This record gives sequence, structure tokens and C-alpha cells, in this order.
Amino acid sequence: MADDHEDTEMVIYNPIAAPLDLSHHYSHTTCARKPSQIKDFYRYFAIPNIDNLAAGMPHAELFPFDTLEAQIALPERFQPIVDTLSSHRPNTSAAQILPETTEYPVTRIVVPKVSPANNAARKIDVTTALQYGATAGYTPLLTFLRQFTRENLHPNVPYIGGPEIVLTNGATDGFNKTLETFSDTWFEGTSPVAERQGMLCEEFTYMNAIQAAAPRGLQIVPVAMDHEGMMVDNPLGLDGPRGLAEILHTWPAEKGKRPHLLYTVTIGQNPTSATLPVPRRKQIYKLCQQYDIIIIEDDPYWYLQFPAPDTGAAVPETNPDLKENPEYKSSGYEFLDSLVPSYLSIDIDGRVIRLDSFSKTVAPGCRLGWITAQQPFIERILRYTEVSTQQPSGFVQSIIAQMLIGPAEPPQPSRLGSRIASAEGKPWDVSGFVRWLEGLRGVYDRRMRTMCTILEEGRFTVRSRVTRASKPADAWSVVDNDKMFDFDWPRGGMFVWLKLNLASHPLSKKTSHAALGHSLWVHLTEKPYLVLLAPGTMFCSTPELAKQTGPNYFRICFAPVEEAKIEEASHRLVKGFQTFWKKRDVQKIETTWETAQKQGCSLM
Repeated sequence: MADDHEDTEMVIYNPIAAPLDLSHHYSHTTCARKPSQIKDFYRYFAIPNIDNLAAGMPHAELFPFDTLEAQIALPERFQPIVDTLSSHRPNTSAAQILPETTEYPVTRIVVPKVSPANNAARKIDVTTALQYGATAGYTPLLTFLRQFTRENLHPNVPYIGGPEIVLTNGATDGFNKTLETFSDTWFEGTSPVAERQGMLCEEFTYMNAIQAAAPRGLQIVPVAMDHEGMMVDNPLGLDGPRGLAEILHTWPAEKGKRPHLLYTVTIGQNPTSATLPVPRRKQIYKLCQQYDIIIIEDDPYWYLQFPAPDTGAAVPETNPDLKENPEYKSSGYEFLDSLVPSYLSIDIDGRVIRLDSFSKTVAPGCRLGWITAQQPFIERILRYTEVSTQQPSGFVQSIIAQMLIGPAEPPQPSRLGSRIASAEGKPWDVSGFVRWLEGLRGVYDRRMRTMCTILEEGRFTVRSRVTRASKPADAWSVVDNDKMFDFDWPRGGMFVWLKLNLASHPLSKKTSHAALGHSLWVHLTEKPYLVLLAPGTMFCSTPELAKQTGPNYFRICFAPVEEAKIEEASHRLVKGFQTFWKKRDVQKIETTWETAQKQGCSLM
């Protein structure tokens, strides 16, 4: 079947075509939603000099906050990857990169009680940020992110009018709103099988997505993966998940509706760190066109694309066909242009819904992100947002907005003290944000290389054995190198996906791989190793896969610990593997496994 998909011609780019009407994918609830009468009423608040006696909202004088203040990093805090020091903006050179230190210069931002700005896109203050507001997001931040998305992140979306955005409480919130908008609930035993909908996803995936979709009755359909991500065809997968093409071509009616949603993490995939190249994206997109599938692209790690460990190539192939197109638009930044583009860049139908988040670029506790999609999709998601979360936290939105956009006038003298940079109150703006993103990639790239170098050198354990001979004097000792695990160097993200070679363990024929894997996991958490890994079963998209292949994998994240501890922790991890491969007490391993099962704390 592989020959059917060798054609990787670019999906025709037609900038004058409108996105398709895909409203037939809306859930019944989505179709029934009407605009919020309360939110619609807000437009009357803008009448000049009107005394608002209608709104059920407190006056800003009653807010206990007069200002919101914070010390923030300069965009140049972290070193980018060396080969790209000058790629973030034309007027920044390697000489401007801040030295490695634990004491970083900072700047100060202040959100005032009332901003003097008349332009709503620049009016960042406590009075507006902490009041009931627009569902799509706080106007200054929404305006900034909309422009950043359309002009810098995804300037080549090939449908007329381009995409729209709506702010969310993080990517998980965005995903849940997308599910609510595009899927109906289905209940086993009461709902007809023929009405059951489905969601395709990588065989190993982000489990919050599965745990959000499965209770709605969506049938979770795993698609085979390799080191690059979701596979179109999987000729060797006779006993495991199949490729996307075969799943869709052979979908049996008795299983319910053919899946109409595809959830995917395409860059630095969680947990495998796979990065999907452009040619395969085009193949997958064509299949989604053929079978009318909505693509939910969850890409929190998009900015963390790493050079190849051997060649130093900037990132996996970007999109040369797109750049050769006379309609191609640069993002304005070499760093962003160098990244593998989003599915949005080939989305001629308007069937891609992209989830972005500040969780990996600023902080997870922000609970702030945005959805990018064609305008009718955003309008329907807005209708749900109006009666659910309404909008993200005004505290967070105003602080992020002030950091990125800056005040309408210079701030007053600092109340916070500390080591303030000379350009006090200067915002990051787009150039600074891009520079910050490039610096983050540099940090993660260095962490990844430190860890993977140690893992690469420690994959094998030495085992000696004595050969048999008719006379003891004729026997001799043989030293074997047994591979304990293997992995592919990440091309993006935060993770290393270890494939365990449990068959090489001396006890592999005396107990199950599940028992060995669990005992190894416990062993690594104990002194002197003290390292915690995530078992592969946590990321299996179905219970069947968790039993079949889950015990053979661990996910390692090189993000949570201090950079200085990466090397030490990686060496302890390798040492823990080596000592576990010397274990010979099968009874102890099985007892550990049985105890975990009885206590319900087995992760295998």
C-alpha cells in the first residue's frame, strides 16, 4: 500500500479560495448555541458619557488592586543555539547575548489602575483587565496575538481572509472546547453503535487528550508511529496499530462512524519526541481531505525544534515548495522561517484547528493559550466559551500583555527594587518574544544533548560468560555487550523516548516484561539512583496497547530539573539500569509486581 502514497506534491496553494463550509461536523449542541445576550449587551457600554445602570458588575474603585507589578527577564536571557545567534532579528548580534550566570538583569512592568491610552488595543490597566470582558480575550493581548499568529507564526495560511483566534485557559481547555464543538456524546448500551463517532491519534499520545475524549464516548483509534510521528502506511504493523491510510480505507461500518477527528502533536511529540516532516504532513492532509476529517494540531513544543545531532542541520525539512511559491510570505524572522511549518500552511480547506499555549514558553501556571482556525469555527467555540470559562484570568492576560506590548506611558519609579535593567519598562514586542523563544530552544537543546550523550554511551551493559568445553582447562571467558535500551535523538520537544530491551535481561524468560519493567521503574526511584521516569503505559492510547507494548517504554523529560543536575541525574540513571541488569532474584521481582497490582499502584 506504500506505493499509493509516494506522491508528495504540495497541496495546491490558492490564496483566493475561501475555506470550506465544514459545519456538518458541528455537534448537535454546537448547532443549537445562540450568542450570549449578556455579552451582546456589552456593546452599549461604550456609548460616550453613559451612566451604566444595567450591568451587574462592581465598579473598579472596589477592586483591592491598585497596580499589578512584576520583574521580568530580558528577552536575551538565554543563549540560542550557536549557529543561529543572529537569526532572531537583524539588529541583534552575538555580542549582545547575556553571559551564563545565576544573576540575570531584569526589567520591571507595571499595570496601572487606569491607562491613559485611548486605543483599546493599547489600554492595559487594572480597571479593564479585572472587569468582565470580551469572551475572545483581553483586547490588547488578543490584538497582539492575532497579528503575531497571522503575520509571524502562520503567514501562509492558504484560504481567503486567513485564520482567527480565541484565547483559552491553556491548550487542554482549548482541546476540551474543540471536542465540545465537534463531537456528540455517545453512551455505550443506550446509544446506537451506528452513531458512535471516533478520534484518530498517535498510538502513544498525551493522555489528557484521551481522558477528555473517551468519556464522551468517542472511539479512540490509534495510528502507528515511527521516529518521525504518525504513519500513513505501516506494512510491518501486523500485530499492532495500522497506518492511517489502511484504517480509513478499511473502516468497518459495524464499528460506528468512520473517525472524523484527528488529534496530533506534530513537533517534539509527547511522549516520543517525534517531529513530523512536511512530505508526510501533505500525505496525511490529503487523506483528511479524502475522508473529510478535522485535524486538531496540538503543538506546545513547536518552537523547540533541534538541529540534527550528526549533521547539525537546523531542523527537519521545512517546506521548500512553500517558499518557492510566488505568494510565499516570510515571518520576518529567520528563526521562525527555519521551523517545520504548521498544518495551517497547507490547510486549503480550513479543516485545521491549532492549539497553542504559553505553558512551555512562559509558565504552565499562566493557564493561557489560544486556538487558531477558520473564522466560523472560532465563532462557534466563542459561543461555548461565553457560557463556560468566559475568558482567561484578567491578572494573567494583563501581565502578559504588558510584557509583550508595553505601557502607554513610562512607569513610575519601582516599588520592587532589585537589579532593574537600564531600559526599565521596555516591552519585549514581537522581536523580543521571538528572541526569548529562540533562547528557550537553546536551553532545551543543550539539556537534551547532555542527557542523550550520556544515554548513548550507557546503552550497553557488560556481561561475561564462560564457554563450555570437554575439559575445564579448555574453557574460556567471553565478554558480551547487552543493549539495555535504545532511543532516537529528539528533533524537538522535552522528551527522550526510551525503548527497553527487556529481552536482554537475564530474567526475561523467567518472568513477564510487565514485571521486569515495573521492578526497573521502582529500582530507579530508590537510593542511590533516585530518578523518576514516566512508564510507557501512561501514554498508550488504548488499554490494549498498554498491555501489549507499554511496558517496553519509558519517557524521560529533561525539562524539570536544574540544568546543572542533568549530567549527574543521567549518570545515575545509566548506573541504575546497569545494576538492575545484574539482578538474578526472580522471586523478588515478581513479589514487587504482585504487590503493586494488589495495591492498585502498578503503572505497567
